[in-house]
Amino acid sequence: MPLWGTASGPPPPLAEGGGPEGSGGSSSSGAAAIRSLLPTRRRLRLDPPSKLYFPYEPGKQVRSAIRIKNVSKSHVAFKFQTTAPKSCFMRPPGGILAPGETIIATVFKFVEHPENNEKPLDQKCKVKFKIVSLKVKGPVEYVPELFDEQKDQVAVEQILRVVFLDAERPSAQLDRLKRQLAEAEAALEARKKPPEDTSPRIVGEGLVIDEWV
Repeated sequence: MPLWGTASGPPPPLAEGGGPEGSGGSSSSGAAAIRSLLPTRRRLRLDPPSKLYFPYEPGKQVRSAIRIKNVSKSHVAFKFQTTAPKSCFMRPPGGILAPGETIIATVFKFVEHPENNEKPLDQKCKVKFKIVSLKVKGPVEYVPELFDEQKDQVAVEQILRVVFLDAERPSAQLDRLKRQLAEAEAALEARKKPPEDTSPRIVGEGLVIDEWV
């Protein structure tokens, strides 16, 4: 069973940039620092791999979905981050996946109206999302503090770019998004149901049985 984050608040903002500028650091050291943030072997496989597709509906809250699979041999914690925590949130915001386990996460975003008479879909979305991962020992309970306690072991899996889709025009990406959202909703409803009681049931307990003569 997956161990999901239940915090209702948004995840912390995604920091822009990689640290202080200048101070005499060389470009090679900067590149090395960037490489150190990336896992030598991906722990998670994402679908879509680098983008979040949203239907373009200005003035409304819209949804995207992303499939996340643990392709490592260990339990892996993951967490979403975003540059716009006030207008975006995720369900679940984080969790722990067993080896080979897959979930579909839903991402909610409010779409602003275009500015300066921009044509729909032409405006560039500055919002970015990031998925980070952390190898954990066994099926421990997920808490966001896991990532603070082991900062040196946290890896950036992917930075996701927002892409808007024309909600009125059929496309392969839109059809795929609808299927993933339906799967995510079905999985959410399944998790809400109490576990089925498989123990033997006693019918009519305490009733007097008629005599068989």
